[in-house]
Amino acid sequence: MIDFSIQERDALVQRVREFMSKELNTDLGRFDAEFLVDFFTKEIGAFYYNHGLYDAQAALEKRLDDLRESIMSLEKHTS
Repeated sequence: MIDFSIQERDALVQRVREFMSKELNTDLGRFDAEFLVDFFTKEIGAFYYNHGLYDAQAALEKRLDDLRESIMSLEKHTS
């Protein structure tokens, strides 16, 4: 499970409460919002985390390709 700091967790709980109020017209108590944050973190968080890793890997591969091209452009022609 992803570990959030106290401040991050509080912000997530607040966002869930605001979303439920605004979008679903439901007042959600702090305990219930914390329960939802825990559920999504445990059950869904790894999917987002892994996707972030894949995105980071793709970005790194792109940069490495650019670096390889830059290095190859320095190659001196030989006869």
